[in-house]
Amino acid sequence: MTTTAAGAETGGSLKGVEQTFLMHDFALESGARLPEAKVVFATYGTLNAARDNVVLVPSHYMADWHGYEWLIGDGRVLDPRRDFIVATELFGNGRSSSPSNTPEPFHGPRFPVTSIRDNVEAVRRLLAERFSVTHVRAIIGFSMGGQQAFQWAVSHPDFADRIVVTAATARTYGHGVVRLEGQISALTADPAFANGDYKSPPTRGLSAFGMVWAGWLFSQGWWRKELWRDPAKPDLTLDKVIDGFRADFIPGADANDLILQMRTWERHDVGQTPGFHGDTEKALKSIRAPLLYMPSETDLYFPVQDAVYEAAFIPRVTLKPIPSLWGHTAGAASNPADGKFLNDAIREFLK
Repeated sequence: MTTTAAGAETGGSLKGVEQTFLMHDFALESGARLPEAKVVFATYGTLNAARDNVVLVPSHYMADWHGYEWLIGDGRVLDPRRDFIVATELFGNGRSSSPSNTPEPFHGPRFPVTSIRDNVEAVRRLLAERFSVTHVRAIIGFSMGGQQAFQWAVSHPDFADRIVVTAATARTYGHGVVRLEGQISALTADPAFANGDYKSPPTRGLSAFGMVWAGWLFSQGWWRKELWRDPAKPDLTLDKVIDGFRADFIPGADANDLILQMRTWERHDVGQTPGFHGDTEKALKSIRAPLLYMPSETDLYFPVQDAVYEAAFIPRVTLKPIPSLWGHTAGAASNPADGKFLNDAIREFLK
């Protein structure tokens, strides 16, 4: 296997420098091999001579590398003047290797399902081969980024000094699979989807997908208190909010990409890591790094009860739920109060 990196720099930027890491003949745990696998990422700050100021922030569902800027900058937890921050993008987001940008024989619906472990292995290689980094100060992950953080803690227990997980669990339990399958069903019910070989976007399916997703993103209390209201948009109404989900929930997203990442999400289980034979609890007990576990109290994707259950098996865990009505989005600082809570808690944990 050979590797190249395009546009890579060791840092110096306070804003983020986008880069690309290429791997040839990349083996997936399913047994499939991608002739060329690409990971898009960005770096903030400068890698120091000791290579001990690295913080990894892996992306969440369909996100790009900008997804953690609520944590990065002056007065926030991660300061590019001190930290070398590496923000990576998941396979399937339309920029890293995805159904929409991979040539045959893996284009569209023929792109193999990539696991969270596949993504972790790609980023492990990126850090080692591009930056000669084999240890990081911290891994901080939200949602599918949190799934990756858990997987790092199990697959590479000494890789990070600290692990932070917000709004995620170490396994997607049955109810989460049902939710994701509901969204996939809504998308694929459009005849224009054509089993993934569509000639133009299946707009009705994408609209139904966004509408189903809207029911899960925020809490019931968020809707009851009409927290969707925005003083800067006095004409905003509930009907307009709903129409926004229906019309363009994830702007420009490709249907096969959306499905690929949902498959990655629903199949995640740290218990399936080699050596644990499907035993999630045993895998959680193996985590050695101190772990800050921050579920949202009103998350409908990853219920706080699941986090409480998992935390009981993690040896050095700090369980700190986010007191918010913003549902799943609280884990990514979707409002100022949650942003302050997250930054304060993570800053204290990383001291």
